[in-house]
Amino acid sequence: MSGVYPAVSPRGALVRKKIAQIGRLATMGLLVASCIYPAGWSASVQAQNLPNLGDTAREDLSPLMERRLGEQIMSSVRRDPDYMDDGPISEYLNRLGNRMLDARPDARGEQSYDFEFFAVRDPVLNAFAFPGGFIGFHSGLILSAQSESELASVMGHEIGHVAQRHIARMIAGQKYDAFIPLAALALAILAARSSPDAAMAVAAGGQGLAIQKQLNFSREAEREADRIGFQILRDAGFDTNGMVAFFGRLQASMRNYTDNAPAYLRSHPLTSDRIADIQARVLDQRYRQVEDSIDFFLMKARIRVLQDTTVQGLMDSKAAFELQIKSERSEDRIAATYGLAFVALKQLDTLKAQSLYNQARKLVEQSKSAQATLTRSSMFASLAIDIAVAEKRYTQAIADAEKFMQLLPLSRGLVYQYAEALIAAKLDAKAEGFLRDQVVLYRQDARLQNLLAKVYAAQGKQALQHIALAEAYAIQVNWKAAMQQLELARREKDAQYYELSVIDAREREWKEAHKDELLEKGKK
Repeated sequence: MSGVYPAVSPRGALVRKKIAQIGRLATMGLLVASCIYPAGWSASVQAQNLPNLGDTAREDLSPLMERRLGEQIMSSVRRDPDYMDDGPISEYLNRLGNRMLDARPDARGEQSYDFEFFAVRDPVLNAFAFPGGFIGFHSGLILSAQSESELASVMGHEIGHVAQRHIARMIAGQKYDAFIPLAALALAILAARSSPDAAMAVAAGGQGLAIQKQLNFSREAEREADRIGFQILRDAGFDTNGMVAFFGRLQASMRNYTDNAPAYLRSHPLTSDRIADIQARVLDQRYRQVEDSIDFFLMKARIRVLQDTTVQGLMDSKAAFELQIKSERSEDRIAATYGLAFVALKQLDTLKAQSLYNQARKLVEQSKSAQATLTRSSMFASLAIDIAVAEKRYTQAIADAEKFMQLLPLSRGLVYQYAEALIAAKLDAKAEGFLRDQVVLYRQDARLQNLLAKVYAAQGKQALQHIALAEAYAIQVNWKAAMQQLELARREKDAQYYELSVIDAREREWKEAHKDELLEKGKK
């Protein structure tokens, strides 16, 4: 709960924007209890079932309200340029997270949250949880995980925070401190990724003594999440030693920041104590050797490339993959070849990208343990489509996407790629029909609405274009921008009776939603 790691890569304009967002959310009373651990997390549970919270927490923040808050925060996170909107990465993280939740269904809570796991671009070792089941990972943390069990141990810890409703419990304690704006400290996580000074400035507004009291509470929350995380890790079939190994690496990384970090950023439990606790629990477990999936290594290859797509960043990734390809482990060679193909694509060398892609695919086909990845994940499918589109082989890209969507019907990334390939091929009518079907199935997907707006723009359907953009803004809870788009749609010459009816209906609906939101703010 509420700790922040010092950040890197200052970006002044983005920081100022984040601070403004944080200020607005803090004023609204958005208590975003977020767990970010500068140097540790995770452990085990003594009881068979996760303990229930008392009535006090329920009275202050219901599970339904927690989810709503989480969705509001995520609408801001998804607009952040460091949010990794990458289909294969998102699908891998969510598949791994759901495997853990399937082992402990009670961790979803009484509202049976649909958890969402995502990555953000930041080389610092860190992870965090937002209310309602939204769990994020810094790219640096993912790259530092040397096994799937290590990454799963982080997930288990963060799931523990959500399962135990630490946000609701924090708010229950806050009412004795005149509802301190803890949101300022929690949302400083976002600003901290751009500038440590921004994080300190935001948190400074939260009243020092009271914040320290909340951080004292967070120590207990961390230990509780440790215990639950350990049990989830064990029940999901992972190697519990992975938790100890990752603890040690986090402990070592913390030494680099301890001297510079403000006191309130260093107030987590001593990592050595937590490592000892986990080691004691591991001794009671039978050793279990767990083989890492090839998708774990492929996902890390994509993360490495996407973490820094500057000219120098791509050169550094290429050098790392060229070193990795010399490894004796087949999974390292596969991932390195795949990574080199991805680098070549980002460098716009599509011929080299295709050649390396073919080599990586051949290596997978020759490995019995790795073959399944071709049909169970979109790692190779996504890269094949991207290369075909980059080479303007749109017919091939569309055919590949249609084939892969049959194999992986739940892949949202492939849906986006298919739509984008249709748009690139100027098959606007087909793209429109496909996207209209998709927005009916996934009503809360802003990206689909933006793609649909793009298709309408290409067709000259201006009123429908603005309506689709309005829908996208409304999904992101940006009521002002949504209303502006509706007004633009109303003024378009091609706005007929149907479009005007939709505009009027949406305007009434969104005004009511905005009114309810303002009433909630007033109560807080």
